[in-house]
Amino acid sequence: MPPITQKSPPTPGFNFLLFSIPNFLLLQIGTASILMLLTTGKLTLKAWESLGGASEELFRGDRLPILPFPDDNELNT
Repeated sequence: MPPITQKSPPTPGFNFLLFSIPNFLLLQIGTASILMLLTTGKLTLKAWESLGGASEELFRGDRLPILPFPDDNELNT
């Protein structure tokens, strides 16, 4: 005679004390975090490139002040 109540097979996933997290949910969370990491990396790279371009413009020679250099006559005396 078969038992009256049949146990359902355990669902695959991460079993945590009182509840279990299914595999598809773990996969979705992992995928979203990786996509956010890649997007953040690209945005950070663009920000560093624009910061580098701005610093090049800041230190370009035509915007620096002209410094008074001593003449050869002043050095010999």
